[in-house]
This record gives sequence, C-alpha cells and structure tokens, in this order.
Amino acid sequence: KFSDEKWKLFASDPLAPMTNKAISGNYAPGSIFKIAVALAGLESGLIDPNKKVYCRGFIELGRKFHCWKKDGHGWVNLVEGLQKSCDIYFYELAKRIGIDKISETANKLGLGNALGIEIPNESNGLIPTRGWKLAMFGEKWQTGDTLNAGVGQGYVEATPLQLAVMTARVANGGYAVKPRLIHGLFEDSSAGRQLPSLGIAEASLRLVREGMTRVTNNRHGTAYRSRIRKKGMKMAGKTGTSQVKSITERERETGVIKNEKLPWTKRDHALFVGYAPLVNPRYAAAVVVEHGGGGSKVAAPIARDLLIETQKLDPTGESEREWIAATDGPIKIS
Repeated sequence: KFSDEKWKLFASDPLAPMTNKAISGNYAPGSIFKIAVALAGLESGLIDPNKKVYCRGFIELGRKFHCWKKDGHGWVNLVEGLQKSCDIYFYELAKRIGIDKISETANKLGLGNALGIEIPNESNGLIPTRGWKLAMFGEKWQTGDTLNAGVGQGYVEATPLQLAVMTARVANGGYAVKPRLIHGLFEDSSAGRQLPSLGIAEASLRLVREGMTRVTNNRHGTAYRSRIRKKGMKMAGKTGTSQVKSITERERETGVIKNEKLPWTKRDHALFVGYAPLVNPRYAAAVVVEHGGGGSKVAAPIARDLLIETQKLDPTGESEREWIAATDGPIKIS
C-alpha cells in the first residue's frame, strides 16, 4: 500500500509511470505517418506513383524545410520515398493533396479517434484539419502546417495502439479491424465477424505495402539492418523519428547536436511499425521508445524481436513463398 506521498511522487514523475502509454500516450508519429499520406495521395488521384521528385536535402517555402538526409536522396518515386523515408517527397506530396485529404485518410486508418478498446482513459490522438486550427487558435491553416503534417510532425499526434491498428489495416487489405482484449493466447478475436472495408483501393494498399516491404528487405531501406532473415517470418515496416527539439538554421550550419549529447527530455522519440509475415500477415506491432533516438536503430530491432517471438509461438504458421517484390527496379501500376 502506497502512502499519499508516494502517490504524489508517482504523479509528478516526468516519466509518467502511472500512464498507460500504449493507449494514452500521444506522440508525433514522425515518418510513420507517411503511410497515411501516401494512401491519401494515391486515393486522391492527384499523383502518379511512378513520377519522381528530386530531393536535394531541402525545399524552400518562406523558410527551408529539410530532409533527414542532409545531402538529399536524388530522384525518388512513391515506393522509394517510403523505402528511404524521403521527407522532401512527402513535403511535395502533402502540399499537392492538402491537409483535408490527408486527415480523411488518416481517420479511416484509425488515427484521430479512440478505438474503443476495453481499457479506460484511451486517448483520441490528434489529426488536425483547417477547422480544428481555426477553432483552437483562431488562425488559418498554412501551407507550412501541411508540410509538417506530411512527415508526421506539427500538430499530428497518435497513440502506439492507433499506429498498430493503422498498420494492421494496411496489411489486411483495407479492413477496419479493431483492437480488443482476449482471454487466451490464441483466441480467435475475429471469428464470425465480417470486418467493414475502409474503401481504399487494393492497388493503393499494394504500393504502400511494397514500400514497407522495401524498408526492411531492401539494402537501401531504412530498417534493412533489422530485417527478419528467417524464411516464412519476414516483416514489412516503417521507421519513424519524432523530433522533440526544434533545430535552428544556425545549428544546421554549425552542426546539429547529437541526441546522446542532449538532455534526455530533448532527445527524439524512436518509432517503428511493422507486420509479419509478408504473405498472409497475421501480426502487427508498433514500438515507441520515448527519447530513444532514431527509429531505425532503436525501435525497429525491438519490433523485429517481438514479431519473431510471436511467430515462433503461432501454431498456425505456414511456410512463406519467396518474396520477390523488393527489387531495385521501377514500380509500375496499371
């Protein structure tokens, strides 16, 4: 039994140990949100997924908006943009389609509203709109806001549970699976239930899954080092690094301070979402490491290990046919 003093100590702890962060923690999803932005662009019909954007490391819109890769990625299309997590590609994509289409697609994927899991204090997260900003701050939405949203920064917030659900909905072919608690390790929580469709075209989902497959299974993918090597267990995923501290232009010129040299509370959050196996996926995972640094280095290995151990326990596991989609060639969609 804790004393009042101990409860007060817990309540005031900056690590928030009394908060169920899986359902109540709100985090900028960073580049994981590019999944939603990519689908919004494809579903809008306003983009050609094969058309390439040139990344030189930054674009200018009143000020410079930078890519995480200082020297740029060169020419990238949509799948390559996901694979390499190119910020410039997604700045340009977000600017073209606008925040309204992005928000609509994000909501379909399970972001921006509580999912109704049987645990109290679940957060809604936040998927901003023009109307939301006007009501909240009395200010009009700006193009710069859209660019920030395009890479999962700015006002965008999501819980780890929402990110896992988004991943599951992409992996399962666009069906509105919802999380629920189960009593046994392998209780079939979907038996007898017909999941509603999200109304997202399979061709769009297939391209995004291709990008996620390349993230972990192509040598140029951001999480290639955390790939699952065992045949039949391979995963697809998306890395994310959520910036906590703003970086000034002067810092970029003189050298950005490394995360490990910053105070813990100023360090970036590390994120990763993934699903496995590649064929007939059965499991989705989301990992957020508060102030952990880069998603590829810190969060991806954790998700990999979780998905490996889960698949080892799965009595329904089946051999996976060789996955040959993760190539370096051009991606075409009819």
